[in-house]
Formats: sequence, structure tokens, C-alpha cells
Amino acid sequence: MSGVEVAGIIVAVFWAILISFLAVALVRLAQVLKATTKLVADVTDQAVPLLADASTTVRSARTQLDRVDAIASDVQEVTSNASALSSTVATAFGGPLVKVAAFGYGVRKALGKGDAAPSGGTPPKASRRSVIVGRTVPAARRRKQKG
Repeated sequence: MSGVEVAGIIVAVFWAILISFLAVALVRLAQVLKATTKLVADVTDQAVPLLADASTTVRSARTQLDRVDAIASDVQEVTSNASALSSTVATAFGGPLVKVAAFGYGVRKALGKGDAAPSGGTPPKASRRSVIVGRTVPAARRRKQKG
């Protein structure tokens, strides 16, 4: 065997080993692609019903929000009506009630009853206790402080 023949055999063995490695790599790549295809198909099969459920849920939420919007507008209308009624009642009865209260106070004062001064003209006695900076001072100490 000559050197050229030996070199040819070495190259042939090298190419055989290289092709074997490439064949194994291609077989494994084919298995990965097959598993990926199956995974994508499974995800698609599960995603379609989930998307349909999500769409149904969004429609239901939209319907509920429309109902809440209608209720809120009704409440706003009721509130404005109640405010208008309150102002109407205050306008209609407020003035006369104030006049009746003032008349009653004047009658009490004229007859000497209620919170008016006694007929002697002396003001009512001061209370026994007074508040100074958040505490109660007995009457004896108050007299000391005054004089």
C-alpha cells in the first residue's frame, strides 16, 4: 500500500464517521421537531376553548358594566331629585318656621318664662364650676383667684 492509498482510506473513514455523527444529529433534530409540532398542536387544541371562554367572560362583564352604568345614572337622577325636593321644602317651610320660632321666643320673653332674665332684672347665677385650660376649678379656688 502506498501513501496515497493510506491517505484515501483515512479520509474515507473520517467521512464515514462524520456522516454517522451528522445522521445521529439529524435523527435527534427530527425527534425534537416532531415533539415541538405535537406540543404546538396540543397548545392550539387547549387555547381555542380558553379563548372562547375568555370572550364569553368579557361579554358578560361588559353586560354587567352596562347595567351598573344604568343603575349609577338612575341613582344620580334620584339624588338630584332629592336635592331639588330638599331645597324646595327648605324654601317653602324654612321661612315660616323661623318666623314661628321667633314669635314663640318673643312670647316667652314677654311672659318672663324660658331663658329670659327673671322679673327682678338680675341675671341668672353663674354655674358653680368653670373650665380653665381643660380642667374644672372648684368655686372656693375661683373666689381666691378673683379677689
